[in-house]
Amino acid sequence: QLQASGGGLVQAGGSLRLSCAASGRTFSSYVVGWFRQAPGKEREFVARMRWSGSSTFHANSLKGRFTISRNNAKNTVYLQMNSLNAEDTAVYYCAAASGLGTRAEDYDYWGQGTLVTVSS
Repeated sequence: QLQASGGGLVQAGGSLRLSCAASGRTFSSYVVGWFRQAPGKEREFVARMRWSGSSTFHANSLKGRFTISRNNAKNTVYLQMNSLNAEDTAVYYCAAASGLGTRAEDYDYWGQGTLVTVSS
């Protein structure tokens, strides 16, 4: 099971850090990804990494503002989001896959999502 948290309301230009905590099973051999879905839009890939910390990859459009990282001791993967703007408003999901995918259909396990709202 994956549990995403850390969303909320933030002003444009601000920062948030999302957390994705794993429980109930081990995801140590999996790839963990972050996706987001804005109202009326398709789910969009944000970033992914192996739970070990390798194979980090960010969507080109978000590189430099968003950073994925992990804390193995806490069994948690993070998404640090900086310089937020209104276009970043979305529900953010973490998910796990057995391979290095960037499509939502590549991922088998999904958290419930956490809402990020950026006010301009």
